[in-house]
Amino acid sequence: MLERHEIEAFLAVAEELHFGRAAQRLHVSTARVSQTIAKLERRTAAPLFHRTSRRVELTAIGAGLYEGLRPAWAEVCAAFEQAVAAGRGFAGGLEIAFEGAAGGQLLAQVAERFRRGHPECAVSLREAQLVDLVPRLRDGRLDLALATLPIDEPDLVTGPALVSEARLLAVPAGHPFARRPSVSLEDLARTPLLQLPDTLPAALRADRTPRTTPAGRPIEPGPGASTFNELLTLVGAGQGVFPVGAHARRYYVRPDVVYVPFSDSPPLRWALLWRANNATARVRAFAEAARQLV
Repeated sequence: MLERHEIEAFLAVAEELHFGRAAQRLHVSTARVSQTIAKLERRTAAPLFHRTSRRVELTAIGAGLYEGLRPAWAEVCAAFEQAVAAGRGFAGGLEIAFEGAAGGQLLAQVAERFRRGHPECAVSLREAQLVDLVPRLRDGRLDLALATLPIDEPDLVTGPALVSEARLLAVPAGHPFARRPSVSLEDLARTPLLQLPDTLPAALRADRTPRTTPAGRPIEPGPGASTFNELLTLVGAGQGVFPVGAHARRYYVRPDVVYVPFSDSPPLRWALLWRANNATARVRAFAEAARQLV
């Protein structure tokens, strides 16, 4: 395979037809260019240039190599320049997903702040279900997603926590817990706990649907659900309870569900996620805009 400096040296000599001017163009010595061309000619087992004291000309083999190499190299350079522009520049767009009304409201404010600084970058906000966020990040359909923590996946980057909110327990309106001012994590051993899909990150499932209480008491697993509204429907139907963030009291008011504060649970935290291999300037700038806003 040809190395980059070999390609550039050959093309420069072929276009300048002068070793000294080719060396100046490449910012290297004439001797370096001559050595590179000599190495190429040893590999092709044929001269690529006719050299005299007065002029340099391509041989037939050299001309054929130039005709095949020049357009291909131009495409390589253009592709690389496009990749650099995508990584460092802001022209283009961002696809960003949220789950639920509260997340959408927050991202709309971040997007407005981001657009003021980077009007050339289009931002598209999309609602997605919890089970879709990580798969859509991984397959490239999303650039960022706002999600609850913890999510500890090696191919994903978790930005700083943007929102921290109290954790409540969603219980059926007729449940004994609904008449209490608060519940504890140990109370989860007394009622079925609805389950999240196995496709979600393990750290998130362990946090939201633990198997035991902090004291080690077993927690009965209830039915599973794939969306937040499904979870609340099952809660209202008396099939189990589920921990939620405090925003549910405002955005998900239901006559069949009561939200009871935990007395001993850590808060729920929200953060932006993005692929580790997609940390472009646009992605980083949007995450910084979110951090500054909150």
